[in-house]
Amino acid sequence: MHGILFDLDRTLVDVQSYTDYEAALRDVERLVSSWPDPPTPETGWDGPTRQAMGILVGLSGDPRWEEISDLIERHELAAVARSVRMPAVVEALAAVERHPKAVVTLLPDGAARAALDRHRIGIDVVVPRRADLRPKPAPDQILEACRILGVAADRTVMVGDSSWDHAAARAAGVGFVGVTNGRPSEFPPGVTVVETLGGLAELIG
Repeated sequence: MHGILFDLDRTLVDVQSYTDYEAALRDVERLVSSWPDPPTPETGWDGPTRQAMGILVGLSGDPRWEEISDLIERHELAAVARSVRMPAVVEALAAVERHPKAVVTLLPDGAARAALDRHRIGIDVVVPRRADLRPKPAPDQILEACRILGVAADRTVMVGDSSWDHAAARAAGVGFVGVTNGRPSEFPPGVTVVETLGGLAELIG
């Protein structure tokens, strides 16, 4: 049986559109004045979102990482109350009901679980951003989810809305399905892409 991994933000629930990442960056910049900016995939995120996530990637392993993540999380948690569920989530979860599944997300644990609870999405295993795992687009979070679920990477599929999800899936050796939810596709040719999670239900069904 295949394992199914879901990205959370803008795949299952849209928190990002309601998060004030500009304010989060101002908070972070009071703590750190510069940080490494390693290459990451091009994505359709707005500038503040991309910069905030880039800081977390660039400072992975830095002793200040958790404090920085906590500063950003305050704004993500504030956005959960306004977040919206993405289309066809119920149908997709019904389609994968018998599969081992997890959420793999760049959101921290508190915000991720608050969003899942608010929208009654019953996935218990969550691998959030955390200090001991390099965040997507590195493979660490995906490999940790496979370990927890007890599924092999080559028998696992990641479902996500961004090029960072796709890059992490490739690095981890898992399959990938992209979901656009009405936005332009940012996936390369040859990637299986569905417009909504209803398409995932059709693939699995």
